[in-house]
Amino acid sequence: MPDHHPYRIATRRGDLHLIWRAGAGDEPDTVAVDGRRRLLAFHDTETLAGHCDRHGWALVADEPATLDLEGVREWAEDPRRGTARPGPLLEAWNFFEDLARSVAVPLPPQGAAHDAAYEKFFDADDGAQPWTAQEAAAVRDLLKAGLALWEESVRGAAGPASAPTTAPPLAPDAVRVPGHENGQCRKNT
Repeated sequence: MPDHHPYRIATRRGDLHLIWRAGAGDEPDTVAVDGRRRLLAFHDTETLAGHCDRHGWALVADEPATLDLEGVREWAEDPRRGTARPGPLLEAWNFFEDLARSVAVPLPPQGAAHDAAYEKFFDADDGAQPWTAQEAAAVRDLLKAGLALWEESVRGAAGPASAPTTAPPLAPDAVRVPGHENGQCRKNT
């Protein structure tokens, strides 16, 4: 069974805590979802830990890693608003791929510009990215798609249309985020 790690997502509306699962062997990393492939999100790590205990999941007791989506959002919407450091952009890209895989909603296809941009993350310092205009646009588009998927996921709307109707309901200790009920979503998650 994979290790389960607390993972904090910081937004302007507040923080949510997810359960990130390291892939075993060649398996990909994921975040925990319920039987209908809805994201499990918690307001605090104590509730998250209790959920893991009840399900027999080994929770790694380290300080939760944090992804601050606000800087990512600002850069994706308008890179002139400031220079985003490569680390948070790369972390967001990887998180959005894990999220997409977990809720079974694919991100848009990635091509050569994405591949080249991804490789350049590892050559970058904390300053400006060495991307071409095409590569930067590819990164922005992917991050915008990931942010949209995040919005859908936290309001419980993400998942395949063919999800079985007999799946168990959302875990009682997981939360619905205020402002995301009934498909209503405020901007700037």
